[in-house]
Amino acid sequence: MHSGKRWLIGLILPGLLYAHAAGALEFREIVDKAKARAEGEYQPPPSVPGFLRNLSYRAYQSIRFNPQASLWREGRSRFQVMMVPPGSYYTHTVKLNEVDADGVKPIPFDKSEFSFPDPELAKRVPADLGYAGFKLTYPMGRGDEQNQFLVFAGASYFRGVGADNHFGLSARGIAIDTGLPSGEEVPSFVEFWLERPGGGSERMRVYGLLDGPSVAGAYRFDIQPGKTTRIDVTAELFYRNPVDQPGLAPLTSMFYYGENTARPRGEWRPQVHDSSGLLIHDQGAGEWLWRPLTNPSRLRLSYLQVDRLAGFGLMQRDTQFDQFEDAEARYDKRPSAWVAPRQGWSNGEVVLVEIPTNAETNDNIVAFWKPKEPVKQGDHRAFAYSLRFGDKDVSGQDTGRALQTFVGDGNRPGGGTEEGAYRIIVDFAGGPLDDLKPNAAIVSKVSEGSGNSDAVEIIEHFVEYVEADGTWRLSMLVRPVGEKAPVLRGQLLLDNEPLTETWTYSIGPDSGLGQKQ
Repeated sequence: MHSGKRWLIGLILPGLLYAHAAGALEFREIVDKAKARAEGEYQPPPSVPGFLRNLSYRAYQSIRFNPQASLWREGRSRFQVMMVPPGSYYTHTVKLNEVDADGVKPIPFDKSEFSFPDPELAKRVPADLGYAGFKLTYPMGRGDEQNQFLVFAGASYFRGVGADNHFGLSARGIAIDTGLPSGEEVPSFVEFWLERPGGGSERMRVYGLLDGPSVAGAYRFDIQPGKTTRIDVTAELFYRNPVDQPGLAPLTSMFYYGENTARPRGEWRPQVHDSSGLLIHDQGAGEWLWRPLTNPSRLRLSYLQVDRLAGFGLMQRDTQFDQFEDAEARYDKRPSAWVAPRQGWSNGEVVLVEIPTNAETNDNIVAFWKPKEPVKQGDHRAFAYSLRFGDKDVSGQDTGRALQTFVGDGNRPGGGTEEGAYRIIVDFAGGPLDDLKPNAAIVSKVSEGSGNSDAVEIIEHFVEYVEADGTWRLSMLVRPVGEKAPVLRGQLLLDNEPLTETWTYSIGPDSGLGQKQ
């Protein structure tokens, strides 16, 4: 990417062609709005009244939108739009516009579309308040029932699901200085334009205008719901200020605990998380990289170098009910999300931010692409990518996968006899592994991958076939040395050819491995 260069003017997406009627909005108009904002002083969006901002989460959730009032309900469109009220976490409104063959018109706020359980609260809500965002619905099943599949609400967040998922992790328009000591900046979408789809259309388009202290941006979202919901994102950014850590295509999720971590005292559920790991496809190195998530004892940032990025995502590989036993949250139904670059992506690295949390109500995981080229004041960037929400196969990966990671004491029966060591177990299956006989001569390759080879002692590693569940088990006995943060890499091979992705895991002092039960 280079500042001042316009990469994506007139970009046509294969398989996602949109016929625009006369008078329809053009992306260049949103780009010009973003550029004009960036050239002026930043003005934060006005806050909604304090009594709405101070609503408890439970009180806010009791405000209900009437589905009968959904936008486009009376037309032939298979898409409908439900409005999101401001309040609680949603502290400001956004402008919403409808785009059709007649042009652009504002979507006015209508208080009567909502039911308020408290008449006193309803009385205080201004008649011209505005909406905090919107939810898109579409018949994802066999009948005509409308199902929510995509929500734009709160800062630059948007959440999506495939047909078989429950809502979980979120995407964002951009991340600014996430995880840095200087503090994170949180830009927001301040205006949207919803293009009305034709009758029977399976696709629709949304434009968004983003603004924040350091950046303004124009976004186009070409949306196709289904078993896997695909969103093709086209963006142009204009920077008011230099940014130390820009994050493109960020994903935000929650990891409280899993099979690879200690279970907090008093918790009866086996696991609690929206995502189980970070997956990266490095096309340049010909490698799939898997990083199980953790709830660290202190803030941890991991910078994962990539030769040529084909994609990255936060994945929920644990999709069986008995892996969570939570009949309400249904973490087994949470979606995976996969980002695939299309145009305008420069060299860089995937950044994983893991934040300590003591509750499942906090999103504590962020993953994004950080370009190598620094961002200076006045820079212009343009890029495009596809984002998919769906099941654990949404990435299209064809290699063997790490299904679960277990970490235990390396100095007890079943673990080993090495004081200060960890016994780490990784079970692999899928891809070419499923076609091999149990006596196949599979070997393991284990190494330290961060350049801190003197920070870990790899005592042993070996592979065995587990007949009970048809997996191939990599067992490692390793001992950290000193206070550095070694990163283990493990892979299974046959005849010196990789069969699996590369499993990678940090066992440093901030990994949370030694935290109390």
